[in-house]
Amino acid sequence: MELGRVLITLGVLLIVIGLVVLLLERGILGHIPGDIVIKGKHWKIFLPLGTSLLLSLLLTLLLNLFLRK
Repeated sequence: MELGRVLITLGVLLIVIGLVVLLLERGILGHIPGDIVIKGKHWKIFLPLGTSLLLSLLLTLLLNLFLRK
């Protein structure tokens, strides 16, 4: 029973990582509202606050769902 739960958790985690990589490649994730971009003449600072909050929320929900005893 425990091995099955671990395998399912790893499978879901791999799917989530794969989706995140696909979204990053397409430029969908990483430029959402809440992300801050500061541009200068020869420099650029990107602060992905919205993306960080979204990923944190999703990971928290998934980990609570699968690791709760």
